[in-house]
Amino acid sequence: MLKIAITGNIASGKSEVEKILAKKFPVFDTDKMAHEILGNIDRKKLGDEVFRNPAKKKELEEYIHPKIKEKIKDIFEQEYEVVFISVPLLFETDFYKLFDKILLIACDEELRLKRLMKRNNYTKEDAMLRIKSQIPQEEKIQKSDYIIYNNSTKEDLEKEVLIFIGKLHSLIHFKKAEQEK
Repeated sequence: MLKIAITGNIASGKSEVEKILAKKFPVFDTDKMAHEILGNIDRKKLGDEVFRNPAKKKELEEYIHPKIKEKIKDIFEQEYEVVFISVPLLFETDFYKLFDKILLIACDEELRLKRLMKRNNYTKEDAMLRIKSQIPQEEKIQKSDYIIYNNSTKEDLEKEVLIFIGKLHSLIHFKKAEQEK
């Protein structure tokens, strides 16, 4: 099984990439896993609290991250040739160690800021709190195997994802050939 993490900073376009990949591959999202674990909690209220209080954020992460890690390991027990799991905080946690390859969705910070303010109806201050809570994108680029830039249209993003899928098919065929030797 080829285990690929999808990551990227907030509002970079991970969800759009997930939708495109899900047409051809199994794709799982750790944000959705976290929502299932937390249940019907007011996520906006929780977010406001944890992004302004580092101790509360740490407490939440200590509760939820081990549960998400177990869910990821359960997925890896299944019979997939290739599986994608979206992990927004891949490098902020030790989850990157679980994967064979890392696909980073990158986007200019100013564009991410605009998307986040529009999508979540955040003030600039609230949006920047969330952006600054993550490892800088430049650092993540250095640690990733593949990078898809999402600074343009959805159509351009889809073209980039299809190029990536082509590279992925080459990698899969190469691994199979190596295993057959």
